[in-house]
Amino acid sequence: MLRGVAHSAKGTFVLLLTRSQHCNLGLNCSSAGTEAANRSFLGHSSYTTDRKSGEENQKTIQSLYELSVDVKKVRRLKEWVLLQDVAYVKEIAAILQEMGADETSVASILERCPEAILRTPAEINSQRTLWQLVCQNEKQMIKLIEQFPESFFTTKYHENQKANILFFQELGLKNNIITRFLTSAPNIFYNPAEKNKDVIETLQRSYLSLGGSDANMKIWIMKLLSQNPFILLNTSTAIQENLEFLQKNDFTDQEVLQLLSKLKGFIFQLTPTTMQKSMVFSKNAFKCNDQELKQLVLKCPALLYYSVPILEERLQGLLKEGISIAQIRETPMVLELTTQIVQYRIKKLSALGYDIKSGTLESLNGTKKDFEVNYGKIQSKKERPIFNPVAPLNIED
Repeated sequence: MLRGVAHSAKGTFVLLLTRSQHCNLGLNCSSAGTEAANRSFLGHSSYTTDRKSGEENQKTIQSLYELSVDVKKVRRLKEWVLLQDVAYVKEIAAILQEMGADETSVASILERCPEAILRTPAEINSQRTLWQLVCQNEKQMIKLIEQFPESFFTTKYHENQKANILFFQELGLKNNIITRFLTSAPNIFYNPAEKNKDVIETLQRSYLSLGGSDANMKIWIMKLLSQNPFILLNTSTAIQENLEFLQKNDFTDQEVLQLLSKLKGFIFQLTPTTMQKSMVFSKNAFKCNDQELKQLVLKCPALLYYSVPILEERLQGLLKEGISIAQIRETPMVLELTTQIVQYRIKKLSALGYDIKSGTLESLNGTKKDFEVNYGKIQSKKERPIFNPVAPLNIED
């Protein structure tokens, strides 16, 4: 569910996977984005000095040239790195090469994360030892560093990172999941491990209080974390408030658990206020009572998750295509799709002579793969010649 959301972090995960870029995936972009910006600022301010009216360190530049690093790119992206009195260009490059990185990889890593040269060899070796706790070998480690250099070279939170890795292993998360977290959701390792433990314990208590079983609790927590590790950036209080909001709106314990699973934990990036506004909008738009609204939300959690402006835009987009409120109410999951995706799919179906206005919206619904499968079936049906099995065959003697 929530394909729009998933496309958003994906990525998480690949937004999520590149925290850096998304939170489209649904994580609390404002807080996570602010934190990332603060880290960037702190990294800058802690190293910046009054170096002779801002002159670049020629020794650093020469060392980068010798490694075939595109200095112009570094200057354009993070010139402040070149102004520092002390840098460890050759030392950091040597460590990366010792781990198996070739010349091209070293250059690429330093171009994308030039602040790496400001870390001491001792800091990088400590980070290397830390990542060895979860990486299969150094070949895998180098591959991850090439893809996510900033995650590896953020050494400020080393002790917290170590404590959290050990906590996640003790919790039962597999190392390949932890490495995915390290690279795509590094923020969760910057918290003290006690804070992450507190959030996990709150989720466990909530799961049991909602009727979940002890036998399934660990599997549920593992799945929730795997789908959305950014849940750990929330507070225990926020989690409890959101669950209480759903219960006050007459969702049964079983239905709350159902929503948590469908929303992959993204519900904890919301607030009771935003959820209330979205529900009021949906109730007015669909002209339904409280019980009918609840069924719509269970069918399409996007009605709870998306803000009023997003829901309004998508609803208006569907209406402009000639789709009725009754059709949308029958298949509300279509609101998980962006207006652009809906327009594209309607155009493709129309080319086959399929009139979306007179049928259901099921053909529009689903992931990209789902749609392509449905589209292929409609196309095959249209192209298949009509054959009457009892009609006589014209065969010449």
